[in-house]
Amino acid sequence: MDPEIRKGEKIVDKVHQYIKSLYPARSELADEMAEYARIHEVPIMETEGIETLLQLLRVQNPARILEIGTAIGYSAVRMAEALPQTQVVSIERDPVRAKLAREFVQKSGFQDRIHLLEGDALEISEEVSSFGLFDAAFIDAAKSQNIRFFEMYEQYFTDDVTVYTDNVLFKGLVAEQTGNESRNVRQMLRKLDRFNQWIAANEDYHTVILPVGDGLTISKKSKPFQ
Repeated sequence: MDPEIRKGEKIVDKVHQYIKSLYPARSELADEMAEYARIHEVPIMETEGIETLLQLLRVQNPARILEIGTAIGYSAVRMAEALPQTQVVSIERDPVRAKLAREFVQKSGFQDRIHLLEGDALEISEEVSSFGLFDAAFIDAAKSQNIRFFEMYEQYFTDDVTVYTDNVLFKGLVAEQTGNESRNVRQMLRKLDRFNQWIAANEDYHTVILPVGDGLTISKKSKPFQ
């Protein structure tokens, strides 16, 4: 590798570390949840990704957020911490993780603003509809189902919605595979690329992909010209 390229990569890495050092400290509960996720290999948003998401949500200040993919409730708790007036409706299909999420939400004291629904997001849309329309949505569940999640829940979005989708770059492998991926990973990468191409071409939304964390898609509902 060219010495100047190697030097540039080191500088970029140091820049990322510098920026990361400036992020505000997490709450004790968020630290506890992140440590649990690390020990038990539960996927949660990377630091750069969650901090970017929270800042975008602060700017947007939605009244109600739909989260598809609760896991242990890390991002739901972080969103509730950052947005004191916001309601979060979060869906988790794994009963073990849903139970843990309830325990963490109870510990957070945000149980009046975080509403956990247990079940497959592709099967409980009617239950979700009882909460009203959503100003923001965060999709962080089965990556192969991103398009189906989007299409199923779009009917419950406001005309001013912003949809955030995580893990759309998958360690950069969506852009360039190493050749060592398993068949299942290759299939998932194809479906992720399909979603990225689909949402980028969707004229109902203005979409950008930020290369933060593991890739964050931001899709803002388009407004017709007056």
